[in-house]
Amino acid sequence: MDRIEAIQAFVAVVDAGSFVAAADKLQLSKAVVSRQLAMLEDELGTRLLHRTTRRVSLTSDGELFLGRSREFLQQWQEALDEVSHRSVQARGTLRINVPFSYGVMYLAPLWPVFMQRHPDVLLDVTLSDRVTDLVDEGYDLAVRIGKLPSSSLVSRRLAAMRLKLCAAPTYVKSCGKPKEPSDLVSHRILAYSLLSTGDTWTLSLKSDPTRQEAIDVRPVMRSNNGDTCTQAAIAGQGIVLQPDFMVQRHIDRGELLELLPRWQAEEFGVYAVYPSRRHLPAKVRLMIDFLVANLAPQKADKER
Repeated sequence: MDRIEAIQAFVAVVDAGSFVAAADKLQLSKAVVSRQLAMLEDELGTRLLHRTTRRVSLTSDGELFLGRSREFLQQWQEALDEVSHRSVQARGTLRINVPFSYGVMYLAPLWPVFMQRHPDVLLDVTLSDRVTDLVDEGYDLAVRIGKLPSSSLVSRRLAAMRLKLCAAPTYVKSCGKPKEPSDLVSHRILAYSLLSTGDTWTLSLKSDPTRQEAIDVRPVMRSNNGDTCTQAAIAGQGIVLQPDFMVQRHIDRGELLELLPRWQAEEFGVYAVYPSRRHLPAKVRLMIDFLVANLAPQKADKER
């Protein structure tokens, strides 16, 4: 028995939900797939799947074996990629998860450039501000902004951004400017609900960054999308703390005013994050190098 083909058949049946759908995906007959699964179970000495006329489901041993099987198949594919495409060639599907607003503004223009350079790579890009589990959800790579928690993932810094405190001129005219960080408590706050520090905003004095103040703000609105908060601020509904890449153009146009100029919020890194594996597939390695090369100049332009 070809164990690799049998393991591929097992994973395909689980993913597809039936032997028929798995057989179509693998371009095999249902009988061949059934035989491969039966032989695999015989060799392991345990049942991996419960079979009914309507559906298949994993046994407890099947759940354990599924995780190991996915890991094995991924490592097998990486070994093939490393040997057969060791130079600069890349092919196959590259699944990437990126933050929504940053993905639209900075990354969307880059994808066509990468596709033109590497036509054998099929990009599958998901935009979401939710922190995904790369391994469980099958992503090859993610772009994340903020302070990375300790994990088994590997990261590479791509760029940097800083949060800015802003409000519209109309809001300032009607409600006044905060003069000190503590004044924020009495202002209307438009909060990004996925901010890592929650409703606690920390500002440091530019002339003495060791002096910090943490303010527990009281939002009148929360959203898991920064653009939504920014648009509400432009409409004069309150104060936002949003990334410079999102608000700077509105500041330049006079639609927003930067508040508390003597103070600054934290600087966060923009990172490429990928599962901790010894050998990166060529498609992942090339994408990371591509993002480093193209996002670093944007950072330099912003700082000038």
